[in-house]
Amino acid sequence: MTEEEVNGGEEPTEDTAQEDPVAAAEARAEENWNQYLRARAEMENLRRRAERDVAQARQQSLERMASELLAVKDSLEMGVQAASEAGADVEKLAEGAELTLKMFDQALDKFNIVALEPLGEKFDPEAHEAMAAQPTDDAEPNTVISVIQKGYQLGDRLLRPAMVVVAKAPEPST
Repeated sequence: MTEEEVNGGEEPTEDTAQEDPVAAAEARAEENWNQYLRARAEMENLRRRAERDVAQARQQSLERMASELLAVKDSLEMGVQAASEAGADVEKLAEGAELTLKMFDQALDKFNIVALEPLGEKFDPEAHEAMAAQPTDDAEPNTVISVIQKGYQLGDRLLRPAMVVVAKAPEPST
């Protein structure tokens, strides 16, 4: 019986490796190549799965936000319809608009979107856009004295800077 028959045709043993070092090196190289190809295929599968998971999470997030915004849209449509009727009650329309705004604020809160209201704060060029500088004795220079348009932040990320008027030192009288 030959050694190959004893080993069942498996990898070369040390004896055969000593007899044919080139064949043993080729066998190891072939095994390493196969391991490399399996690892590469596994990494590609992981990458594709991760991309699919991210796309799915993004889609679910958009669907949740759209669902919240649709309720606000429905409320606005009812308000417009009520306003177009003859003898529309202005007080009820104002109340409906306030409730719709409240619904919208709640939707923003659910998605961690926060309004920036910097009135009285130091001017921050990272979060504020100065529209004008106004001389005043009522506030320290570089302090926000008026907010023209609120800014918004999503988590730690700025969506829109607040448009503000900034105080500056008054001109000296001559």
